[in-house]
Amino acid sequence: MYVVIGATGHTGRVVAEKLLAKGEEVRAVGRDAKRLEPLKQKGAEAFLADVTDTGALTKAFSGAKAVYAMVPPNMSAPDVRSYQERVNDALAAAIEKSGVQYAVVLTSIGADKPDKTGPVVGLHNLEKKIGAVAGVNALNLRAGYFMENILPQVGVIQAFGNVGGPLRADLPLAMIATRDIGAFAAEALLKLDFQGKRTRELLGARDVTYAEVAKIIGAAIGKPSLSYMQLPAAQLKPALTQMGMSSNMADLLLEMSESLNSGYMKPLEPRSPQNTTPTTLETFVAEYFVPAFRGKAARA
Repeated sequence: MYVVIGATGHTGRVVAEKLLAKGEEVRAVGRDAKRLEPLKQKGAEAFLADVTDTGALTKAFSGAKAVYAMVPPNMSAPDVRSYQERVNDALAAAIEKSGVQYAVVLTSIGADKPDKTGPVVGLHNLEKKIGAVAGVNALNLRAGYFMENILPQVGVIQAFGNVGGPLRADLPLAMIATRDIGAFAAEALLKLDFQGKRTRELLGARDVTYAEVAKIIGAAIGKPSLSYMQLPAAQLKPALTQMGMSSNMADLLLEMSESLNSGYMKPLEPRSPQNTTPTTLETFVAEYFVPAFRGKAARA
């Protein structure tokens, strides 16, 4: 049996659905029974648990062959690091107590660094804590920059007429669709062909700059002259908190942006067929961004 943490999230849902489609037994862990219902309909066992609760996770992991472990984002947490460490401790303790033999762990590019990478520091610590559990074979998936991060640009374009953010316009980013992360993780769980503690980066279809992002979005929404503007942190922080982020989360995201801009946080593996995934930014924009943009325009 497989246990999937964050089973209603971007990557966890894909992992659970792919495993169920192969006829595997899946225990889907989440906080919201209603959101777990579609997976239950497909044959999963819905398991309600708070990811910071070691006892509940130990029970969830009991009898499992392998787990998909990740830290569900908590954008409004007043102290993000403290939340992350509570989840990290609960996951590592539950893996140890339940005797799970395999874990596929979602982390991030930059998780090799112990500091200055904003929320990714918490994922560095997650790798370390699960890595310290004796007897578990762990595969850390260090994913690139989520394509889903561009979706808030729908509102930015409609309010200001351009794409804007903290990153350099010319910074190449390994952008990946979360569905590709979920598909890769499910495949790794089905194969279980990793031993000891391993790391694999996932870099998306190709590197893309935000200048290119603006061009691709512009072509897709009929605004060919759409451009990208790098904005100062002081201007961005109020916008981030207005979106529902805590002040602490906004600060950490801006710290991460600085580390990306400076090159401190970057992929370590050269691009290869093994770490390249299929969904292009053009496909993502057509399938997700354009409908979101049109939907918001229709409501306005």
